Amino acid sequence: MPQQAQLKHIHGHGRLPRVIATESSRPWTMNSSSGDDEAPKDPRTGGEDFTQQFTENDFEVTPPAQRVQFILGEDVDDGTHVSHPLFSEMGMLVKEGDEIEWKETARWIKFEEDVEEGGNRWSKPHVATLSLHSLFELRRLLVNGSVMLDMEAQNLEVMADLVCDHMVSAGTLPPGVKDKVKDALLRRHRHQHEYAKKTRLPIIRSLADMRNHSSSKKDMVKSPSNQSMARPGSGTELSEQQHKGNTHFMRKIPPGAEASNILVGEVDFLERTLSCFIRLSQAVVLGDLTEVPVPTRFVFILLGPPGSQSNFHEIGRAMATLMSDEIFHEVAYRARKRDHLLSGVDEFLDAVTVLPPGEWDPTIRIEPPAAIPSQEVRKRPPELPKEEVDEEEEEARLREENGLSRTGRLFGGLINDIKRKAPWYISDYKDALSMQCVASWIFLYFACLSPIITFGGLLAEATGKHMAAMESLVSGFVCGMGYGFFSGQPLTILGSTGPVLVFESIIYEFCLKMGWDYMTFRFWIGMWVAGICIVLTAIDASALVCYITRFTEENFATLIAFIFIYKAIENVMVIGKNFPVNQGIYDCVCTPPIGSNASVIDYAKYNWDSCESYNGTLVGGDCGTPPTENVFLMSVVLCAGTFLISTVLKEFKNALFFPSIVRQYISDFSVLIAIFAMSFFDYSLGVPTQKLEVPNELKPTLSTRGWLIPPFVEKNPWWSAIIAVFPALLGTILIFMDQQITAVIVNRKENKLKKGCGYHLDLFILSILIAICSMMGLPWFVAATVLSINHVNSLKLESECSAPGEKPQFLGVREQRVTHILIFLTIGVSVLLTPLLGNIPMPVLFGVFLYMGVASLKGLQFFDRILIMFMPAKYQPDYMFLRQVPIKRVHLFTMIQLACLIILWLIKSFSQTSILFPLMLVVMIGIRKALDLVFTRRELKILDDIMPEMTKRAAADDLHKLDAEVGLLARIFPWGKGSRSRVVTKPPGLDDGIVGSGGAVGAGLITCTTSNANEKEFEAQSSLLKK
Repeated sequence: MPQQAQLKHIHGHGRLPRVIATESSRPWTMNSSSGDDEAPKDPRTGGEDFTQQFTENDFEVTPPAQRVQFILGEDVDDGTHVSHPLFSEMGMLVKEGDEIEWKETARWIKFEEDVEEGGNRWSKPHVATLSLHSLFELRRLLVNGSVMLDMEAQNLEVMADLVCDHMVSAGTLPPGVKDKVKDALLRRHRHQHEYAKKTRLPIIRSLADMRNHSSSKKDMVKSPSNQSMARPGSGTELSEQQHKGNTHFMRKIPPGAEASNILVGEVDFLERTLSCFIRLSQAVVLGDLTEVPVPTRFVFILLGPPGSQSNFHEIGRAMATLMSDEIFHEVAYRARKRDHLLSGVDEFLDAVTVLPPGEWDPTIRIEPPAAIPSQEVRKRPPELPKEEVDEEEEEARLREENGLSRTGRLFGGLINDIKRKAPWYISDYKDALSMQCVASWIFLYFACLSPIITFGGLLAEATGKHMAAMESLVSGFVCGMGYGFFSGQPLTILGSTGPVLVFESIIYEFCLKMGWDYMTFRFWIGMWVAGICIVLTAIDASALVCYITRFTEENFATLIAFIFIYKAIENVMVIGKNFPVNQGIYDCVCTPPIGSNASVIDYAKYNWDSCESYNGTLVGGDCGTPPTENVFLMSVVLCAGTFLISTVLKEFKNALFFPSIVRQYISDFSVLIAIFAMSFFDYSLGVPTQKLEVPNELKPTLSTRGWLIPPFVEKNPWWSAIIAVFPALLGTILIFMDQQITAVIVNRKENKLKKGCGYHLDLFILSILIAICSMMGLPWFVAATVLSINHVNSLKLESECSAPGEKPQFLGVREQRVTHILIFLTIGVSVLLTPLLGNIPMPVLFGVFLYMGVASLKGLQFFDRILIMFMPAKYQPDYMFLRQVPIKRVHLFTMIQLACLIILWLIKSFSQTSILFPLMLVVMIGIRKALDLVFTRRELKILDDIMPEMTKRAAADDLHKLDAEVGLLARIFPWGKGSRSRVVTKPPGLDDGIVGSGGAVGAGLITCTTSNANEKEFEAQSSLLKK
């Protein structure tokens, strides 16, 4: 057995007991010592002796995991053995000057923190690395040393008396050194945070020394207890008055936590090692024993002769790491005898994985994992295999839960949506009480305002100014408010889309040719669209959404994201064409005023905007307009600056600067900070960049129309209202697909929404809003994909980290209605904010477009697979689908999806074909169905589903059991069927690479890993993946 091997305790998944079994051909056996686990009561409080009797080989042939599961499965009759969160602290006996005291050297909540002697500070939290030898030595100490369970002691002095008496009675401690051991245990405890107040300590200690030296040697011999109490120790009143807990660190301790103290050290009066594991019957605060005012429940004492300090330090760290392990920590609370503790140690050893000493640097510090997996599988025995669930029935049940199954009655889906969402309606307003919602509101306001105004300008050109920017603002207000108050999924943001613009232009050109009134004919089209949508709601047509898989939705989302990126760059390039950098000579010169003695050369240095301030006169043909050669360059700087500031500050919540609440606010308001910063930068330089133009009067753009559209006019024949049903069918397909695909993206399982979906209710509300907009002559608004994705991203919730080193975990999304309502309420009053909004440069808003497009690509598996195509195999990220599907098959699936994306882009780019875009989305669903002939069901389940990444990893180990049913074309053309070789060099259970520096010494490493998922989730996912 290599004594320098290292153990790495990682809360991972998957246990490899066979690695440990190489040391022995059978499971760990319980070779207990012959001593009893005595835990005498305080003699001053009375009570019976509760010495624990145990049988030496109770569970000799039972595997450790089963023994632990039996221990944890027993009922707890009283509250004394209920486990609590543990804070572990290790102190070493050191000599400071002439005094010997306990010095804090390390602490654990979930991860280890060490005192760095050189810098006199705490290290970064890291995964504990332990020597293999120290674990075996710790187990030997638990076998042969003292174990005292349920000790009744109210202070450290009583505990020291009971420990020494027990060791003397067991024959492990010579009676002659009993007083010295007790004196050592009662020495003062110095904590790391107290070193900041070191200037006051010599005075306090000198006073204590004066009192100590006033006692004679005779008194010290006669009364060793008094001697130890007179010294500056943990049990004295002086030390209790001096000791003040680390209140700052106390905020990191979980509520209801108890302490586990590990005391190790070497003394010159001992010839053999002494160890004692103590569990108090009730947790009590033992003076200055702990850094924070947390009651102590466990104490582990390890004292030995000189020369063993380094080994003791490693054994102490092993004990503290065991106490921080979720399973052993519960075993320690429930243990009734020594064998139970040893079972916990054996189970821990069974759950580790060995890393060869020559393939790992043991001096590095391992960063805490991004996600700490569940330990539930280690706690309970494996369940019997359940009967295989019928996949069709399971899918039907999931569809019914999401409202995507037909009810068989009119408006059944709508009624179910209302019943599902009604209980959450009040909370939709209460849950918005957060600064995160304020940041999301302001960010999305600017993100929605600019495209609405831009769309209004394009609409004015396409419809002869029948609808323009003012109508778009009013439509945003009407649709946004109505949808925000009554929709089923208010996280979806409504907006104007390109296909709607093309549809409007085609209808307008048709009316011009026919000589009809455009707004009246559009009124009937809108009524038909609203009526058809209501019929679709009545027959539960939204249930067809279940056929929109990741293949279709990610194609659509990627296309819209690329359009945002392309349009942002294109708009900046248009500024370059309108305001070229090389414009020739600017014919305008500042001349001195009449009668001035200054020369023309003196005034020629003044610019166009500063000439008049010096009483000069501008002369030249171009003096009517300011110079514009810097407009394009300034626009590029503003756009790029807004994008970079937004991107950098959005990730600032993971930075190393400032407290977490400050970082969170900066991250939430990142886009707003970027807009104001770059707008101020533009204002300070005075370059005449293009500004946002907002209408300043609330009236229709075209003076010949009003806010209500007449249904009948002389220009239009009566049958025009009937034939309007044909373009309405195309418009319905357009609106239905835009709305539902975006809703599917918002309702992804990855977003962990808790309040349910509302596809039928959304479509019903949208149909009413389309009818209102048609009557008022306003543009139709439908769900906007990129805006909705950014709305969801801006409201994501993460856990508040309490334990040092713990990474924040994604909890879900702040589901509420207030941000949607406030966004479009502010858009409605934007007419009143024209003086303020007119100072915002358009390039700044183009930068916001660029940021939204890039941000919406994050998390799209399709985009990740596109990037993988350009990576060498050894640099590819460890995605779950790369583990299960050969890389050539992954690339083939990506190429097909990329080809569909290019076709959609081409169809959308040409005005003649863009009206077919909604139909092509339906074709995408058919193409996805045809892929069943090319890929196996197993491959499609992995590459084309909507399961979260962490959940898919839980089911990954079971996927190899699936029968690969190869499709027809796959049998005929078996390309890319080779396996994909991957070398795994990191321990199971870690999602990211292991990086860091510093740590314990040793050659080999063992990694403690446990199962990553709850068994019920595992079985459910496996059944969904099997076919």
